[in-house]
Amino acid sequence: MMGPAHSLSGAAAWLGVGAATAAAGHAMPWPVLVVGTLICAGAALAPDLDHKAATISRAFGPISRTLCEVTDKLSHAVYKATKTQSDPRRSGGHRTLTHTWVWAVLIGAGASALAVAGGRWAVLGILFVHMVLAVEGLLWRAARVSSDVLVWLLGATSAWLLAEILNKPGNGSDWLFDGQPYLWLGLPIVLGALVHDIGDALTVSGCPILWPIPIGRKRWYPVGPPRGMRFRAGSWVELKVLMPAFMVLGGLGGLGALNVI
Repeated sequence: MMGPAHSLSGAAAWLGVGAATAAAGHAMPWPVLVVGTLICAGAALAPDLDHKAATISRAFGPISRTLCEVTDKLSHAVYKATKTQSDPRRSGGHRTLTHTWVWAVLIGAGASALAVAGGRWAVLGILFVHMVLAVEGLLWRAARVSSDVLVWLLGATSAWLLAEILNKPGNGSDWLFDGQPYLWLGLPIVLGALVHDIGDALTVSGCPILWPIPIGRKRWYPVGPPRGMRFRAGSWVELKVLMPAFMVLGGLGGLGALNVI
């Protein structure tokens, strides 16, 4: 899928989690719902860090472009080192390491550990990165005609304001983990990455989300539905069916999370 669809699916996923927790009688504080939705929307772009033409490669200028090149090479190296004879030969690392459940868990756990150990500035850094990605994904039309500096300023301002709101008593800095502020920040990051992988699994190429668990004779098996149910990234199915569906589901999830319905 393309960046905007990935971000919408990530936002809808966290809003769905919010609705589920509300239905279970443990509703999220509204700041956690808002921040988690934006983080998840941004994190849903992050697995494409292995692709130099992806939205995330443009998000932070030369820094993200260089990081994409390094990640592509690293992913390709891991692929070659772990593939079986039945896995096809590849010339690059796109849709390999960063599109697995292992990567999602490691990135989420790393973000949580950084937030807890690094304190306020680490939290601001995590929020800034994901706010910028959320802007790039959810407001892609405006982001593409704006300068990078304006997008970064919006991301920095949003990160600062949201951190201030979360820090107020009762607003959810220690949601889910009492006495451990911001330990929960890794959860929407994991969810966003997994939702990205599931979205890519619906496309023609599939996605090796289950690596390193072997399926058949392949360790990098491209998981996906039957061929007749798959679509090409950027096709009318994605633009006319899935993106509107994500918007509707996200809206319903948000209303459920706030106990409106």
